[in-house]
Amino acid sequence: MVADRRTLRVCALYPTLMNIYADRGNLLMLERRCRWRGLGFELSGAGIGQPLDPDGADLYYMGGGQDRDQLLCATDLYEHKRAALRDAAERGAVVLGVCGGYQLLGEAYELGAQTLPGVGLLDARTVRADGPRLIGNVAIEVDLPGAGVQTLAGFENHGGRTHLGADGAALGRVRKGHGNNGADGHEGARSGNVIGTYLHGPLLPKNAWFADWLIRTALGFSERLTELDDTLEDLAHADACKAAGL
Repeated sequence: MVADRRTLRVCALYPTLMNIYADRGNLLMLERRCRWRGLGFELSGAGIGQPLDPDGADLYYMGGGQDRDQLLCATDLYEHKRAALRDAAERGAVVLGVCGGYQLLGEAYELGAQTLPGVGLLDARTVRADGPRLIGNVAIEVDLPGAGVQTLAGFENHGGRTHLGADGAALGRVRKGHGNNGADGHEGARSGNVIGTYLHGPLLPKNAWFADWLIRTALGFSERLTELDDTLEDLAHADACKAAGL
């Protein structure tokens, strides 16, 4: 059966383990904005030991988790889901990783003597630093195809320092906050439709424009989405930018 191109199919990776900082709200935001426009929305999940269908979704999402849970997911992701996720990205599906999910989309996450293998969809490596965690409100400037220059605002709380490789491209430039490592002014990473970011709290309810960009990109729409009354969403975005110091 061929899926309706006007139905957004989302697959949440490890939805019970990689789900802290209320990041499940990102999935709810995508659903609501689809429903309000008369678009279908289908949500599936792939947990530990469950297969991942590389053709089963338009958008694959992975949130953040505690170190123990992230270790379990990293092993399963690398051994059982890596090839399928890479195939999905290669055919143009959107892949979004937030916080711990972002770290696992890179090459590796080094935790002292232990190294968690990554999927390798982003040219980035993360190292757990001895210094303080990078915590606080953050705002970044991004430039995405079809969206132009926009501001993403959210909250960051991570002990890892992520560094982009020679072929890595940042998602955005830090305007306020720490970003990937608190030193180079970069936040997140992007390679085609694969995106990783430390912004959560959750991310999408604070940035409705980005939720719409994800929907439009995942569905392959060339036309703009139907306008919605975003009075409350605009206030949430403005409040998040203000909290970050803009």
